[in-house]
Amino acid sequence: MAFELRQQLKLQQKLMMTQQLQQAIRLLQLSRLELVETVHQELLENPFLEERAPDRSDEAPTQDDIRDKDRNDAVYDAESSRNADWEDYLGDFASAPKDYQQREIQEEEENTSPVQRYAEKTTLEGHLLWQLHLSSLTDEEVAIGELIIGNLSSSGYLTESVEGIAEMAQADPETVLSVLQRIQTFDPVGVAARNARECLLAQIYDRGLDKDPVLVGIVSDFLADLEARRFKPVMRRYKLDEEDLKEYLLIIQSLDPMPGASFGSSEPTYISPDVYVRKMGDDFVILLNDDNLPQLTLSERCEQGMQGTAQEKSYCAEKKRSATWLIRSLEQRNRTLYKVMESIVRHQRDFFESGPSALKPLILREIAEDIGMHESTVSRITSNKYVATPHGLFELKYFFNSAVSMNDGSQVASESVKNMLKKLINEEDKSCPLRDEVLAETLNRELGVKISRRTVAKYRSVMDIPSSSKRKQVFL
Repeated sequence: MAFELRQQLKLQQKLMMTQQLQQAIRLLQLSRLELVETVHQELLENPFLEERAPDRSDEAPTQDDIRDKDRNDAVYDAESSRNADWEDYLGDFASAPKDYQQREIQEEEENTSPVQRYAEKTTLEGHLLWQLHLSSLTDEEVAIGELIIGNLSSSGYLTESVEGIAEMAQADPETVLSVLQRIQTFDPVGVAARNARECLLAQIYDRGLDKDPVLVGIVSDFLADLEARRFKPVMRRYKLDEEDLKEYLLIIQSLDPMPGASFGSSEPTYISPDVYVRKMGDDFVILLNDDNLPQLTLSERCEQGMQGTAQEKSYCAEKKRSATWLIRSLEQRNRTLYKVMESIVRHQRDFFESGPSALKPLILREIAEDIGMHESTVSRITSNKYVATPHGLFELKYFFNSAVSMNDGSQVASESVKNMLKKLINEEDKSCPLRDEVLAETLNRELGVKISRRTVAKYRSVMDIPSSSKRKQVFL
């Protein structure tokens, strides 16, 4: 079998995205807080970027302002002539946004002290270790206790077996069990339990309620029945009437099945609106939120850096190009966001007038065709973005939803149906909650919504609303 080398010409087309275009697309998907962090990082890394001084709209422009504007415009024109792919991807941005920079929003100053703002939050592990080292346990028992505390879940349950702890500590399982029972009496009581039964029993013994054998028996043997609201086996076993069982249920509900949850280590997620929509007279005004977002401009180092060696010139040219594209990408991002929000307000005007019940069906393609952009661009710009409306704070994705048919042939948004469904469930008789079939019939009869039982069950599941059997409150 012979091998040989051959040369061959092949002509093909490939769609390639430049780094600048990838950066522009990435900026579209960032939330406002992520965008602020990204811009601050670029300011640290790129010496040719600097923060623009606040606008002096009431003062005449100085010579430096005119020179900076001319320099930036010249660089933008030069770059745009070499990079047409941005326009090809995102469409026409010739129309400037309205006066969204004229903002009337002022943040209130924080009145909390520096200690309250910067003090470290107490963790469950630290709280338990503090109690462990203050106890009268021996050094060996303290070492075992540290292993136990180190193997707790965020809700306070022990994730390792007693045998596993004993093997790691090279101790007897009886000693580990003794230390475990001691830790379960720490604050919060019931922590380090291996299951819900053990957790609740530890709290019962701590409160001195263990003298009631019926309460101990219910928690020991009938927790699964109580969770499923099967009360008849409990009543038959201990010969209780409804009033007696109600008292026991109130006691059990006063216990904490997750004692470590109050020490959750997860940090809260803060949401800052990207857009404000406010009603002014008969019209709605759109304001982009640029709080804490630096206004960027090109530094004078651009011109000075072009005077050095060839290597310095190459470095400066690359950094200047990167700075220029970042500034341009931020401007295009703002324009895109404004255009999309403007189109959403046009399509969902009834929502901004009346609230969620007036939400209409809407898909991404309708907005994309309205503003002359690609559907994927609309999808990216609406990701992780929030708008503050007269009816509350909503994610931009909230305004895009499917349609549900009405009896008169019209359509209503699925989110509106969910709001109707939630309202019906909130107003139901808790002793006799509405089943999914009844909810579907009620929506059809009273509101004219064509909806099946399976769709009601799906919407209820999406809103984290339990079934009718679990919503039933016979004794409470």
